[in-house]
Amino acid sequence: MMQRLPRAVRLLGLGWYLAFCIVGGIVLGVLADGWLNTDPLLTMAGLIIGLATAFLGGYKLLMQAIAVTTETTGTDEQA
Repeated sequence: MMQRLPRAVRLLGLGWYLAFCIVGGIVLGVLADGWLNTDPLLTMAGLIIGLATAFLGGYKLLMQAIAVTTETTGTDEQA
């Protein structure tokens, strides 16, 4: 499936993934802070978890995109 998508579309999806993880972590933290009255502790925890999720997931997606690019061009683009 990923082989059929242009590189720009794959990178756009990566950007949306990163934004969703970070904003989602913050929103969940804010909601939990409002519910438990622990401002800003859980918001910061949500931010950190969102950043970690975005970094790890983004790394995996980027490595897949690089592998697909290398397979389709038939070259090793490590220089």
